Amino acid sequence: MTKIFALAWKDTLLRFASRSELLFFIILPLVFTFILGGGFNPGQADSRVRVLVVDEAGSALAREVLDALAASTAVRPDVQPRAAAEEQFTDRQAAALLIIPAGFAQGGELELRQQPNNLNAQVAERAVRAVIGRVGQALTVAASSTAEAESRQPFAAAADRQAYFDAALAQAETLFTEAPARVTVTRATTQDPVDYDPAANASAGQLITWVFIPLLGLSGLFAFERQQGTLRRLLVTPTQRGTLLAGTIAGQVTLALVQMTLLVVCGAVFMGLGWARAPLGLALLMVAFALAAAALGTALGTFVKSENQASGLSMMLGMAMALLGGCWYPIELFPEAVRTAAKLLPTTWAMQGLLDLVLRGQDVPGVLLEAGVLAGFAAVFFAVGVARFRYE
Repeated sequence: MTKIFALAWKDTLLRFASRSELLFFIILPLVFTFILGGGFNPGQADSRVRVLVVDEAGSALAREVLDALAASTAVRPDVQPRAAAEEQFTDRQAAALLIIPAGFAQGGELELRQQPNNLNAQVAERAVRAVIGRVGQALTVAASSTAEAESRQPFAAAADRQAYFDAALAQAETLFTEAPARVTVTRATTQDPVDYDPAANASAGQLITWVFIPLLGLSGLFAFERQQGTLRRLLVTPTQRGTLLAGTIAGQVTLALVQMTLLVVCGAVFMGLGWARAPLGLALLMVAFALAAAALGTALGTFVKSENQASGLSMMLGMAMALLGGCWYPIELFPEAVRTAAKLLPTTWAMQGLLDLVLRGQDVPGVLLEAGVLAGFAAVFFAVGVARFRYE
């Protein structure tokens, strides 16, 4: 065990001899994950279009407009003083600016400013028009009721007229809200054949890609030590071939598990992904995938002749297997023949298992098949690597 630990520590020091290795170990995987997954999302962020609102009226009708905008699924009103709102709009910090003028008590015109050539501004315009349309119905009823009441008996003061108007507006809003629906909406229940969530797919796919390629790089490690003659010198010592392989593989698998853990934690904390829902299933799948990838790297190392050849082959195979395994695009988008052939790749089963955990809510029983297949890959590749292992 001491020899295995010493070999693993030696390979770790060799791998991180250059600080640039941290770029590929954690920095680039996180950058690609956040870019492809849509960025930071620690919770359910409000994705509605932000609309600056200046309320200079402060009337009941203005509050009706603000409440209707707040209930919109398309825009999010942000009430600001006029100076602050105009400054932010000028700095293009918001797509639209809505100004409710001081005289907006029983109707009137609203001012909507939009950023030019901005799709969010068009969304804001349609949302504001829809809100004004709904509020306008109640406003028309309240105005007609106030005019009819005034024709029968004039109001004693303007305040009495405003109070009547506000009461009529509130009653009209209530009646419109309680009105029975004229249209029944039925949503289709057909399940989408493609389970896709940008954050979940990016987190799982980039985890597999950036861990798989370095583990394939085991082939380069073996080729380098053959070229340098260190394998021959190690085997001259009282070190068995199995101990040498175990130490080298254990070190790289341990680093892979550390890397996967860091990526999973960052995905859970900064992207709001449910990696923690099934920790045992996740651990089982991570270990099985790391062993399968390391075994493939070991087997590959027995076929290559130089470190440069191993490096190029590892990169090419890693990228191709990640692509065909669904790590970059949902595998359901590929033709049927490609999906069938991809079942021969460990990346396919690893991606399917990770998505079962984070996207489909599975636990240990739900990923036993994927973990078992990955363990089978590991056994086959290790058998090939051990049988063909040579030191020169």
